[in-house]
Amino acid sequence: MTTITIDNKDYDLDSLSDEAKAQLQMLQFSDQEIARLNAQLAIVQTARMAYSNALLAALPATPLSDTIKLS
Repeated sequence: MTTITIDNKDYDLDSLSDEAKAQLQMLQFSDQEIARLNAQLAIVQTARMAYSNALLAALPATPLSDTIKLS
């Protein structure tokens, strides 16, 4: 007998209705998709930080705001 716990209550998986099983399957899929998207977000955030650091390294040592403008 396979059981699942929902809201601190145990349920026999085999005794659930088809509707309950379908909802459980979609809930599990949603959780997996959230985990996948969170992993993708972490990758993109890491890449963004690397691009930001590379941009800072590529900028001129003296920004325009620090130079004296002669008109």
